[in-house]
Amino acid sequence: MDALLIVGAYLLGAIPFGLVVGKLAGMDVRTAGSGNIGATNVNRLLGKKLGLVTLVADMVKGIVPMVAAGWLVADPARRDLVVVLCGAAAFLGHLFPVYLKFRGGKGVATALGIFLYLAPLAALSAAALFVAVVYNWGYVSLGSLTAALFMPGLVWLLYRAPAPALLALGLGVLIWLKHRDNIGRLMRHEEKSWRKKEPS
Repeated sequence: MDALLIVGAYLLGAIPFGLVVGKLAGMDVRTAGSGNIGATNVNRLLGKKLGLVTLVADMVKGIVPMVAAGWLVADPARRDLVVVLCGAAAFLGHLFPVYLKFRGGKGVATALGIFLYLAPLAALSAAALFVAVVYNWGYVSLGSLTAALFMPGLVWLLYRAPAPALLALGLGVLIWLKHRDNIGRLMRHEEKSWRKKEPS
């Protein structure tokens, strides 16, 4: 049962909701903008409403497998570990989806969903940090990187829970690796800011 829950979490996490939303709107989001299947690119290409739909869907696919594991794993000694592993599997599904030849998104929304379930106060604190960074500097990628950097410490500080803190660390490392192109553009001052209009 545990293995089935973890595999199911990966397969659910691998559903590319941004791509699905884009296709329903008549666009392959991989061919425009940043080429990413996440909510930020969908928002830029198709507007705020569809960007929000993608954001919520990517968050929910991180939450649902953990809720299912919490319900279905009867043994309290195993339950917490299986829940964390289901969250990790859903996140890896988003980053490396089998349906798209393992080329997925950057995982920020899915990670937010995971920690809204596992450590809600830490997730909300990280989200507030994200908003503050984006508001002040205009870079979504910088906000994502900052939130990912501080999340392990927030989880440990607020919950003293080793497994979720280690999960936050692992997810944070992967988020940073997935943002390596953004990091390069930030360092070269070439990253797109939401405060600046695109050149015509």
